[in-house]
Amino acid sequence: MKIEVTSTEIDNRQLTAEHLSQTLQSIQKDGFVILGQVVPIHLLDMLFERMMVDLDTLLNSSDRVLPVNFVPGHLQQDAPPFAPYIFPELVANPLVVQVTQSILGLGVKNTYFSGNTNLPGSGIQPVHTDGQQLWVKQQSAHPPAALIINVPPVKVTEENGSIELWPGSHREMVITPESSSIKINKSDLDRQEKIAPPIRANTEKGDVLIRDDRLWHRGLPNNSDLPRPMIAMIHRTAWYNSGAKLKFQKGCELAFENSDLDANAQFIDEPIDYIFRNQPYDYQQPS
Repeated sequence: MKIEVTSTEIDNRQLTAEHLSQTLQSIQKDGFVILGQVVPIHLLDMLFERMMVDLDTLLNSSDRVLPVNFVPGHLQQDAPPFAPYIFPELVANPLVVQVTQSILGLGVKNTYFSGNTNLPGSGIQPVHTDGQQLWVKQQSAHPPAALIINVPPVKVTEENGSIELWPGSHREMVITPESSSIKINKSDLDRQEKIAPPIRANTEKGDVLIRDDRLWHRGLPNNSDLPRPMIAMIHRTAWYNSGAKLKFQKGCELAFENSDLDANAQFIDEPIDYIFRNQPYDYQQPS
């Protein structure tokens, strides 16, 4: 479902009761929702330009292993963790926080700040899940404990590799903590496809995708001529042990002020190696 957020809601910094109800129902039933036009486009344009500079640095470093996710063309790429690229509409968007707090409860916190870039000519990822059921011996899935916030700084279409989502799959009990893989078996895919076939999450610039971290998904080929970056954050319940705090450079503090979101962050003077710190995931470099 996509919620067409109004200018009045933007000005009031909250969704109406009707839109909030529709949003929560969509996340609970399908595992995702799209909030339309909640991030200012001029800020996304600024972020995109910087990420393309960083991408060029990453791709042209001959002594580094590219942080490939599953298959060639899908790269882990962080957004710059310093001003002016850290702004409240991105990292503490009040409408997004209203939704995640409504589902996850008071004290909701952000435990992740990274992203992925889908390069032209990329391959097809295996269907996988970013999170797992916390209690697997139950008869049904537990309520959401983590929500992924995806913010693409460009328009996303099937041509440039919009993400594939499997509606309702977040309620399935096929992944266990004992499993070393987050990939979904073909037999489970065949069964789920008969229940609810996958869809593509096409978004306009300024839209935000919120999805349950257990939702099955995969990256598909980018058949355009330009890279398609997408920022990723994870909001979790207050009781989740998030470990080390996220690091942003000093000067970003204002982006998180006056928000119900726990930024779970520390602000440091030292440079942060955000371009080269990521490693490949489930990808075998050719010999």
